[in-house]
Amino acid sequence: MKVIFKQDVKGKGKKGELKNVSEGYARNYLLPNNLAVEATKGNLKNLEAKQKSNEKKYEKELAEAEAYKEKLENTTVEISAKAGEAGRLFGAVSTKQIAETMKSMDLKIDKRKIEMKEPIRTLGVTKVPIKIHPKVTATVDVHVKEE
Repeated sequence: MKVIFKQDVKGKGKKGELKNVSEGYARNYLLPNNLAVEATKGNLKNLEAKQKSNEKKYEKELAEAEAYKEKLENTTVEISAKAGEAGRLFGAVSTKQIAETMKSMDLKIDKRKIEMKEPIRTLGVTKVPIKIHPKVTATVDVHVKEE
């Protein structure tokens, strides 16, 4: 029996997937627990329409992310910190500080999206990658100056 999964079912299928399962499994488990629906012509058309709308939504998000990337790459984030000799900072500039500074510049970025292997510990300009979308990563200049 062909069914369309409404939710992920471990070992059987993912949400939105069309699969052939045994009739007993479908009638006794999947359909009563609302995990899947029978693959009728109407349900197949609904699935197709959902997939098309999801693709449009994904493309729109990707375009917005690309536009936001352009905006981010044209800005420089300036952070002042106390420094000692040879440009070494007392402490470090973390992703949280960068995110807060960007928020004050009306650029909303979650600190978990900033991909730094380790905090910035020196004065000067550092290029920091920010993951905006699974396929879009922007590089922002972070200028750390002495307080």
